[in-house]
Amino acid sequence: MRLWSLHSKYLDPQGLVALWRETLLAQAVLRGETRGYRNHPQLDRFKNHSAPLAAISLYLNAIHAESEMRGYSFDKSKIKPTRTAVTLTVTSGQMAFEWAHLLVKLKERSPALYRKWLATEIPEAHPMFKVRAGEIEPWERQ
Repeated sequence: MRLWSLHSKYLDPQGLVALWRETLLAQAVLRGETRGYRNHPQLDRFKNHSAPLAAISLYLNAIHAESEMRGYSFDKSKIKPTRTAVTLTVTSGQMAFEWAHLLVKLKERSPALYRKWLATEIPEAHPMFKVRAGEIEPWERQ
């Protein structure tokens, strides 16, 4: 499971579809609807938030928005509604780690996107994240 801190605009089609599916799974985990992945480290930042279900819903909404911009038909009814505005923080070290990780994936799977994004020095975060200075997040598997 990879719940990117990066903006989903950087993902190739396979990556965006995978993110949608994995985040729906994360939503099910947070709602107690499945027993798998309950202790996955990628979920820690959502589980530790005061409004974890609102956080995952807002995360999904941004992925859905990206899918619509690309002409995909992700089912928005799968996102549980929320009225709570939520932000999460992510460290600059985590962003750099994820960016390097994504570029490796893009180089292999989507060379054209790799070339498009290669010159990007500081990628944008997912819209619900605020970037702060710091090292790689402690929940990241390296």
